[in-house]
Amino acid sequence: MAGKISQFLCADHARLDDVLRRAAVDSTRIDHIAYAEFREGLLRHIGMEEKILFPAARSARSGKRIRATAKLSLDHGALVALVVLTPTHSIIAAIRAILNRHDPLEERAGGVYEKCEQVLGAEADQVAARLQNTPPVKVKRYNDSVTALESARNALQRAGYELDF
Repeated sequence: MAGKISQFLCADHARLDDVLRRAAVDSTRIDHIAYAEFREGLLRHIGMEEKILFPAARSARSGKRIRATAKLSLDHGALVALVVLTPTHSIIAAIRAILNRHDPLEERAGGVYEKCEQVLGAEADQVAARLQNTPPVKVKRYNDSVTALESARNALQRAGYELDF
């Protein structure tokens, strides 16, 4: 049975999937209000994992990281780099492609969420409470500079994705 951490983060995945679906209204337009909600929510979700969950699990393992978190962190870097850019349908398609491979690594039986809960043991409830109390993220304006585009391409490549946007 999934613990509080898995339940909370999986529900957040489902919420973010729904918001992203609403953002890509059709092939001709993007709902920028829904996309802004997705962007803030994704950055908050990534922050919860990178700043709370993964460090807590690493600490519970005497400094040793759960192996799959290295790949997840690379994915997080690629996702963050993509949401820096003004959204287009190709950027949304790239985000979806990453999430379609990324989320199962966390959610499946024996996945990262379950492993984190196992290593955290009795501390898992405290970590779940910290995750649930994470405040909203302050989001900056989009940046479509050459540097931002190049950074996004490099982050995708580091994470093992060959996606065009």
